Amino acid sequence: MRTPREILEESVTIAVVGASRNPGKAAHEVPVQMLRHGWRVIPVNPSINELWEQPSYPVLAEIPEPVDLVNIFRPSADAAEIVRQAVEIGARAVWLQLGIVSPEAREIAEQAGVDYVEDSCIAVVRASSGLTRNIENS
Repeated sequence: MRTPREILEESVTIAVVGASRNPGKAAHEVPVQMLRHGWRVIPVNPSINELWEQPSYPVLAEIPEPVDLVNIFRPSADAAEIVRQAVEIGARAVWLQLGIVSPEAREIAEQAGVDYVEDSCIAVVRASSGLTRNIENS
């Protein structure tokens, strides 16, 4: 299993499940930070048509391109189903944001050979690791 830093270094496209249009929420600000530092971020939220100048999708299966990492901003009770969906679309990693923990989701990811991070903020790991993605080299 890759470390959180390795996951970020090797990921280009991040699907954010539970992305929010509310700038006061972590589910908005954290993905914006990832965008600012060069990752491709795709919002996944059935209530939003577009966010961050990107089309939003109601579910992971409707994203028309490969996804490297699924970043989850949903309650812990929803995590296992979202991880199942991430496995179905071929994502190489799933990342449950700070405060989100699911033994069932972890088991699903591990059985599928998908890297798994939980209860950790992707933007904090990015910042503490000093990572920035050069879009032109992706």
